[in-house]
Amino acid sequence: MRFLDKLILIILLSLNFFNNSFADNHNIYETLEIIKNDLKTLERAVYSGSIETSASTNQQSNIDLDSNSEDVLTRHLLKLSQVEDQFRQLTNKFEEINFKLDKLSNRLSKIQADNQIRFQDLESAISSGDNTTQLSSKPKTDTTKSEILPGSSQPQDLGTISYKDTETPETSQQIQSVDTTASVVTETFQAEEKILPQDLSPKKQYEFATSFLKVGDYSTAERAFREFVVSNSEHELAGSAQYWYAETFRIRQLYTDAASAYLEGYQKYPKGNKAPINLLKLGVSMVQIGEKDQGCKMINGVELQYPKANQSVIQKAKYESKKFECIKEDS
Repeated sequence: MRFLDKLILIILLSLNFFNNSFADNHNIYETLEIIKNDLKTLERAVYSGSIETSASTNQQSNIDLDSNSEDVLTRHLLKLSQVEDQFRQLTNKFEEINFKLDKLSNRLSKIQADNQIRFQDLESAISSGDNTTQLSSKPKTDTTKSEILPGSSQPQDLGTISYKDTETPETSQQIQSVDTTASVVTETFQAEEKILPQDLSPKKQYEFATSFLKVGDYSTAERAFREFVVSNSEHELAGSAQYWYAETFRIRQLYTDAASAYLEGYQKYPKGNKAPINLLKLGVSMVQIGEKDQGCKMINGVELQYPKANQSVIQKAKYESKKFECIKEDS
């Protein structure tokens, strides 16, 4: 509006000039009409430009706001996607760690169970040294039984085997039956460097050999117990040493060698502290190498041969008999 006011003022001054200069002009009215029309046209042009300018300004601001909103939304969506990816990765890592922990827990449970069994055997070996009176001096036999266990005073199939006769040049053993007993072969002990301290008493040597079992060095324990049995075959701990010698094979799943060592212990030390458990382990080893009939006969014969043995051994024999489905023969 200021622009129009100035323009009107200029026109009025021009009219005054025209009035002074052209007083005698009779066409002033026509000139004014022309100027009015021009002013109206100019006014419309000015108002139209301002409206278009304001409209374009509003439209541009709306476009800028929409563009800013889209940019903000896009940034939030990208951030949310990154958070989802990180959460997914953390979930996968958690599941992987949980799976590893389950495996580790199962492995520790197995190791704990295995160690518990071994320590129980060691504790029973130590405690049985003071409880020799619990075992009968002579095993009671059932006169109604027509069969006698192999390896007893009246040997039958298994008891008639001589270890020297079982030596063969063949490199592999063929398991057939106990009658031919290629499956039970004693190990020929070769002279090696002494393991047991020679300046110690037999009892200390026995404890020294047992220490290898406690740390899991079964190959060295095998040599140590064998050396003890050879050097102290008449000692009261020889039967126990022979039993642990056989155990070193069983723990390593060498069941044929274990059966041979158990059999030697059963025949040489039938009245030793470890005789009942030795007979039980002999029967189990026989079953594991494929001689189920002979093995079951020995497992079922533990209670008959050693009726005053520890109840844990008798209960273990019953469990193994049921486990291997051994059929007890009626009298």
